[in-house]
Amino acid sequence: MNECLVQHLKSALEATQPSQLAVAFSGGVDSSALLHALSQLPAARAMGLRALHVDHGLHEESPSWARHCIAMCTSWQVPVQILHVDVARDSGLGIEAAARDARYAALAHAMQPGEWLATAQHQDDQAETLLLRLLRGSGTAALGAMRSTRALGTGTLWRPLLSITRADLRRYADARALRWIEDSANANPQFDRSWLRSEVMPLLTSRWPHANSAISQSAALLADDGDLIAMQAECALSLCINRTDFTLQTLALLNLGAALRAHVIRRWLGEAGAEPIPRHLLATIESTLLGEPTDTVAEVRYGRVIIRRFRDRLYVEPAVPALDREWSAEWDGQQALTLPDGGELTIVPIWTGGPLQVSYRQGGERIRLPGRSHRHSVKNLLQESGIPPWQRSRLPLVWQGDELLAIADLVVSARFVELHATTGERIQWRSPRHAFQTTQSGPNAPAEPQFAPTSS
Repeated sequence: MNECLVQHLKSALEATQPSQLAVAFSGGVDSSALLHALSQLPAARAMGLRALHVDHGLHEESPSWARHCIAMCTSWQVPVQILHVDVARDSGLGIEAAARDARYAALAHAMQPGEWLATAQHQDDQAETLLLRLLRGSGTAALGAMRSTRALGTGTLWRPLLSITRADLRRYADARALRWIEDSANANPQFDRSWLRSEVMPLLTSRWPHANSAISQSAALLADDGDLIAMQAECALSLCINRTDFTLQTLALLNLGAALRAHVIRRWLGEAGAEPIPRHLLATIESTLLGEPTDTVAEVRYGRVIIRRFRDRLYVEPAVPALDREWSAEWDGQQALTLPDGGELTIVPIWTGGPLQVSYRQGGERIRLPGRSHRHSVKNLLQESGIPPWQRSRLPLVWQGDELLAIADLVVSARFVELHATTGERIQWRSPRHAFQTTQSGPNAPAEPQFAPTSS
């Protein structure tokens, strides 16, 4: 593997052709072998090869580890950047997970747009990851374990060593007389991965010498299966979702098989930015929200969201505190008005009509619509519109004196239209539901979990 590792990375670079290249360099034997081998390749240097070292500040020797990394990079003529992070010890995630989250956040922030970040996870790590996820009761998508590439920040996380064993990397490092950091945490049985590595894997490989390779192959096959399921779920979601209000049509959902329906609901919630939903809550959604329809609003709460059924649709919204029904505010219409529930009102292009007041419904409100001579009950208008009951109570009402000018941006009065027909002024309402969906979903979906130890 002395020269094979260099050749392997040369072929990997030719296949991927990143424009910029960095290495996550802990100073452990694995990342040392990776960075040293890449430093031997002119193609890698032409991509601006550099190292990023994260100092977690969790170990008394971490300053000396950072100095070691600087010394190694200096001897290999590779630029290095030291990233200092504060690991939350009271996050409830455990110190391993909190350190991992802090590490990847720091690395993502330090990456250049379009840059590829190579990490040293290898075949043994892959096998350990699959076993750990099995023990956590993970499904197919997670059991696909670590992918060779995924998005990270504005760049790409790259794992070029997933077919290389830990022993191969150690032989490369020994043959080159490399110096590396030995983190005692990697042998601490208090940590799940360390215990699995020191106690379980040797026992497995004593019986099945190719266990790591076989488990890694299973991970690759499961990744293929996960990709296929994701494609099916995406297609099925497109048949069930109303993109205008981000609702799911229950009749379309019920036409799917139970297994596919569960994947569609998971994908829908993921796009909304909700936390991964436990399996038992999917069963609750089935029984509570997808059973026989009733006249009442049914709901399931978990994490930061509420899932409700109303008129054969499922809604997902942030779980916001109850509103103060007596709230009201003076508003000049010149600046955006932030509402108590996190929503926002604006008037564009510019309001010239004088002072306004904003409040929530108290009951009995009426509004005169364009082309009508009489006033309509706001309650009846909202019922006829099909707006879900829990949303009706959160609609801001815009007043001028005793005249109701608008119900959010859904209904405007005849007076508002008459006064501003020439200026084109219009009210815009940004609901907290809209803010939740647009800020929590999209390309920055939660990254797959990582279980790599601090030094690799």
